[in-house]
Amino acid sequence: MASNKSLVPEAKAALAKFKMEAANEVGVNLKQGYNGDLTAKQAGSIGGQMVKKMIQSYENSMK
Repeated sequence: MASNKSLVPEAKAALAKFKMEAANEVGVNLKQGYNGDLTAKQAGSIGGQMVKKMIQSYENSMK
């Protein structure tokens, strides 16, 4: 079952900052709070960019 709860609640602010950075990189304007007006394409591009950066970070840590 999927959940929106954070496994590490202390990381909430860092994840929000990470999401804003990813959105800026793909050219999507996010605002603080509710962003329900985003298209699926915009939301997907933000999530995809976040995953790409997390994988890149993990690969760099393996060097």
